[in-house]
Amino acid sequence: MEQSAREEILEKLKAAAPKAVLPRPSMPPLPELSLTQEELVERFTKNLVEETGVVHRVKDYPAALDKLIEIIKAEGLKKVMAATDGVLAPLDLPAWGKKNDVQVMTPKDFTDRQSFKDAVFNEAEAGITGVDFAVAESGTLGLIHNKDQARLVSLAPILHIAIVPIERLFSVYEQVTEKVFSQKNNLPSQFVFITGPSMTGDIQGALFKGMHGPRRLIAILIG
Repeated sequence: MEQSAREEILEKLKAAAPKAVLPRPSMPPLPELSLTQEELVERFTKNLVEETGVVHRVKDYPAALDKLIEIIKAEGLKKVMAATDGVLAPLDLPAWGKKNDVQVMTPKDFTDRQSFKDAVFNEAEAGITGVDFAVAESGTLGLIHNKDQARLVSLAPILHIAIVPIERLFSVYEQVTEKVFSQKNNLPSQFVFITGPSMTGDIQGALFKGMHGPRRLIAILIG
């Protein structure tokens, strides 16, 4: 009897006409997508500063090197670790460092991972990287990690200095993730968003900076 009732119910469900699926209304355009470049810069700067980051804006790459000298002198830095990514490569920071009494190490200077880890954790007073993206809506930096962008350069030293070309500044996260994941045949193995210095909190809500990464973040925005 139970089996018969079950079959009857199933037959009624199968015979029922499927309800028409109404199309979802289109999403209204995000107001952030209509911001001008200057408005993007203003929002990026405001949001990163609110996260206790520091933003310097310069005209071009030579001016970025001049600003980097100012930062190096102000911080009293003598030894730094620099990535070899596409933003930094044209700057030739190792040669620049020799002219300015700063030892600029790169991951490629080390023949094994342990010696690199020792240097980046125990010797480098700052890590210098370029960025692949920057997101104005939150003051966030985006780094794709690969052979020229080792994770520890932006993670291990107490100070992270990021060089940010203005053309890599986007309005919202969705634009960045769409650009990254559209390259289906060349997806990065690791991608990280950085919003301000590393920060965590204890069970009582007290915040600590630098627990799992840099205590300070300085961005040099070029353009």
